[in-house]
Amino acid sequence: MQIYLPIAELSVNLFFLVGIGGAVGFLSGLFGVGGGFLLTPLLIFSGVPAPVAVASVTGQVVAASTSGALAHYRRGAVDLHLALYLVLSGVLGAFGGVATFALLRDAGQLDFFISLGFLVLLGSVGTLMLIESTRAILKQRKGIVVRERLPNQHSWIHGLPMRVRFKKSRLYISVLPVLIIGLFIGFVGSLLGIGGGFIMVPALVYLLRVPGNVVIGTSLAQVVAMMAATTILHAVQSQSVDILLAFCLMVGGTAGAQFGASAGKYLRGEQLRGLLALLVLAVAIRFGLSLVLAPADVFSMAVTGLKQ
Repeated sequence: MQIYLPIAELSVNLFFLVGIGGAVGFLSGLFGVGGGFLLTPLLIFSGVPAPVAVASVTGQVVAASTSGALAHYRRGAVDLHLALYLVLSGVLGAFGGVATFALLRDAGQLDFFISLGFLVLLGSVGTLMLIESTRAILKQRKGIVVRERLPNQHSWIHGLPMRVRFKKSRLYISVLPVLIIGLFIGFVGSLLGIGGGFIMVPALVYLLRVPGNVVIGTSLAQVVAMMAATTILHAVQSQSVDILLAFCLMVGGTAGAQFGASAGKYLRGEQLRGLLALLVLAVAIRFGLSLVLAPADVFSMAVTGLKQ
């Protein structure tokens, strides 16, 4: 069953789109992260123009993250004070990311920078995750007990000025690293079409020592607000949001996430991190190959820098 995507300007099989959304939703539920960093590459590899893939996935990320954020909020597992700082800086970063997105598109370099950005980002994150998970698995097999650092243990980051008290997280830390993290996630998320949860959660846990009982909910709250702003900015400025595409992905992702969450109960944390690292590295390698291999169509036609 073929449907026509008006913004992407191509016909795609409906079941294929729902299937992609379901597969990414399953992986998101399995690994406990947002699926933007997987869904955007899959759409690009499937022939959807990169600008449309990036802009449309932002809407899907908002829908997929809203239910999770509300569930955590009802359980009291969201630090609204901390989320507010992350959202404000994240929205500012989103403005910069969307502006950069438009400049690169007008210069005809957007596809190249998206591929390079995914290669560097996913390659570095995947490598670090694989090293950490491998060490944890080896220590577990040897019977070595690994004691995690407690949330109240401080590092050099906690000695920075402009401290703010976050009562829900039981932290009294500088607001500077909080703003920097939000700014970076907002910029990268709007430029590459990712929620940034797989970067946000480790940053909150390992850098700021945010307790585990509020870190997921706080991250989701930030993702919902930031990506909602990003979707509006893309719709107004770049006009690349394909509502029909986003809706099909939402339908599949909602169903797939439920099955993924159930399957994740049968795997240990280090095993999940190892599998996720391999998946992230596979996507990074695919983008790396697209940068060095000759494309199927050497020449392409596109309207760039059109002025009224």
